[in-house]
Amino acid sequence: MPARRLPHQPPPAVELRRKYLRFRREGTLSAPQRAGRGPGRAGALVRWVDFEPETGELPAAAVAAALTQRTRLVAVTAASNLIGTRPPIAEIAAVVHAAGALLYVDGVHFTAHASVDLGALGADFFVCSPYKFLGPHCGVLAAAPGLLESIHPDKLLPSSNQVPERFELGTLPYELMAGATAAVDFLAGRGAGPTGAGTRRERLVASSIALEEYEDGLRAELERGLAALPGATVHSRAADRTPTLLVTFADRAAADASRFLGGRGILAPAGSFYALEASRHLGLRDAGGLRIGLAPYNTAGEVSRLLDSLGEFTRA
Repeated sequence: MPARRLPHQPPPAVELRRKYLRFRREGTLSAPQRAGRGPGRAGALVRWVDFEPETGELPAAAVAAALTQRTRLVAVTAASNLIGTRPPIAEIAAVVHAAGALLYVDGVHFTAHASVDLGALGADFFVCSPYKFLGPHCGVLAAAPGLLESIHPDKLLPSSNQVPERFELGTLPYELMAGATAAVDFLAGRGAGPTGAGTRRERLVASSIALEEYEDGLRAELERGLAALPGATVHSRAADRTPTLLVTFADRAAADASRFLGGRGILAPAGSFYALEASRHLGLRDAGGLRIGLAPYNTAGEVSRLLDSLGEFTRA
């Protein structure tokens, strides 16, 4: 896909304003770390797109309906860190590109649970952090070099103007880069098979597929158990989702459930997890719910122990 130049000085036709204007919020989109808030403060006219609270789905048609001929950039999460929804990114990319805009994908929560193929996703920008896949806290941006060449961020005069250095600050965090490399190598090792054949990319994809299948199996077991709990409501309902479940309880606070589980050595925090707009859109206000997240190192025995403890909580 040819790179599109992002203008330094937005022409009048672009939906940008030099002066901050209060914008009419047309909807919300769940995104880790509230990733869509900054542009409004920078003067851009921001249009929000609602997901469907009954299903947790964000269809491509909803995004298409918000696009105009002046839309320049669409930001969307590849997986909600609150309810696990995985929007159809490839379909969204198609409608975004058809409108002449670029697509920025927040893959922080997605990358931990699925194999990432930028070409298949259609993302112009893809960001994530290794802390979600067993590595250190570190920011990662993937984009075509030609596209990055067209963007000129604010930086100190003596800083390099080369790509990718123009987006980085001073001395690189070599210890974090080493940790991220080690995490990728470790995960790729899970997909090596008995012979260890294949490139690192091939082994990493095989590992991601195997781990996704394993996590989905645990999630199905967990969902069956939660469905049998009296007064429990699971808000993670999208057809395609990560093993991330948001649960609330009738007449009981999610924070109480979290403390109850903590007393039994089970970590399941409660809150909105920076997805404040999504929590409010679900009718949960700012309190959110109990978030249960599964990872490759969890076991069926741990799922059973969690369900037993929640059963105790609902009966207490």
